[in-house]
Amino acid sequence: MRNNKKKLTLIIPVYNEEKTLKKIISKALKKEFGLEKEIIVVNDGSTDKSLNKIKEIKNKKIKIISYEKNKGKGYAIRKGIEISTGDIIAIQDADLEYNLNDLKKLVNTLIREDLNVIYGSRFLKKNNFYKKNSFYWGNRFLSLLTSLLYLKKITDMETCYKVFKKEVIKNLELKSDGFEIEPEITSKILKKKYKIKEIPISYRPRKKDEGKKIKWRDGFIALKILIKERIKK
Repeated sequence: MRNNKKKLTLIIPVYNEEKTLKKIISKALKKEFGLEKEIIVVNDGSTDKSLNKIKEIKNKKIKIISYEKNKGKGYAIRKGIEISTGDIIAIQDADLEYNLNDLKKLVNTLIREDLNVIYGSRFLKKNNFYKKNSFYWGNRFLSLLTSLLYLKKITDMETCYKVFKKEVIKNLELKSDGFEIEPEITSKILKKKYKIKEIPISYRPRKKDEGKKIKWRDGFIALKILIKERIKK
């Protein structure tokens, strides 16, 4: 895949991220990927000033979807995919846990090696700081389970940084509304026999009081999705 006239769509789902939203959108606008770019910001029923922060950034590269009721990260991503026009589609959280320099590396690798899918793995970069709490071990367990169920080694199934050719992600027929969108995406990609390449990325995990929203029960839902998709014909 050459990058001549190729377009990148960056989908940013947002729920109550007024503290970091303008900064991450500004970073995304400034980051040069070497190809045309559109940014789709999906305001998922935020009750803070997130929508106002989005509207303050006036740029023709930004498309805004907004709805009043919170429906979940998966729903927001699916709506973003529906209106995306890029040849390459990537997901970016609205916080500052991930580094856009890594996303550029992912996009460039996908183009250079003509890949269908590439993931950024937080666990392949050894100098990342982790507090080895329930979220850490839950992520490691779910990634290991994915590897065992689908017979393909995956070190970071729950990573935000997933990059796809449009024909891959648009043909998955995604259904999830919540955080279970992550295992659903990975399960369906592996069932379709696409190879997922992983490369190391940096990561700065935020704390609950900084706005982290995923809860331990989401891990049980992810477990259910992994098994359900594996046995589904």
